[in-house]
Amino acid sequence: MTMPRLLEDRAVRLFIGLAAFFCVNAALAEFIGVKIFALEDTLGIAPLNWNLFGQTGSLSFTAGTLLWPIVFILTDTINEFFGSRGVRFISWLAVGLIGYGFVFAFAAIALVPAGWWVTAAQSQGVPDYQAAFAAIFGQGLWTIGGSLVAFLVGQLIDVAVFHRIRRATGEKHVWLRATGSTAVSQLVDSFVVIYIAFVIGPQHWPLSLFLAVSTVNYVYKILFAVVLIPLLYLMRRWITGYLGAARAEELRLQAAG
Repeated sequence: MTMPRLLEDRAVRLFIGLAAFFCVNAALAEFIGVKIFALEDTLGIAPLNWNLFGQTGSLSFTAGTLLWPIVFILTDTINEFFGSRGVRFISWLAVGLIGYGFVFAFAAIALVPAGWWVTAAQSQGVPDYQAAFAAIFGQGLWTIGGSLVAFLVGQLIDVAVFHRIRRATGEKHVWLRATGSTAVSQLVDSFVVIYIAFVIGPQHWPLSLFLAVSTVNYVYKILFAVVLIPLLYLMRRWITGYLGAARAEELRLQAAG
């Protein structure tokens, strides 16, 4: 099959689209994850004054958690129609692209800034644009390493658990294999990334802070994974309509095989 003919295959175009959207969301989650936001203040409500592992105050999340539920949906959708090989391929691809992005972020930081640009945002309360740029995009190597290791390990665990549940339940209970695989993989991801970045890393968080922040982020991810279950079924229905019932069934059988 020649390349133009290959791209006429709706399954090929579907995989390219899902893989591209997956990689963009994963990369964005890594880059914006440097920001920590307070949930109650964002919602405009009084602090809940939670107490978890001795840590009290507002609920704090990394901004990357906004995008991870979308990554979960894409992972489960690709798992459903393209199997473990498809998920492993896009996971390694995403890690490579994220690493590529960080290399050029550090390269951009190293460029000597124009003098006028450094002070260009003083009226907006940013006295040194270069310092702000470096602080945001120049995440420490521990943070980058922790993020990439946790992401890849989590993805590989997700695909393994997804297909183990699928073999046990057959084609029934799509929600079970989706949420079950996410629950196990994100238990690893949520704790590994913060442990490497902030406990082993230079900040040396105390164990109580590590457990509190990791637990809050994990619970958030699981809650959203459950909330987005209807979206998973909508994606499945849309893909079946796009590919045709016979082609969609063929892909699902190959993926389960």
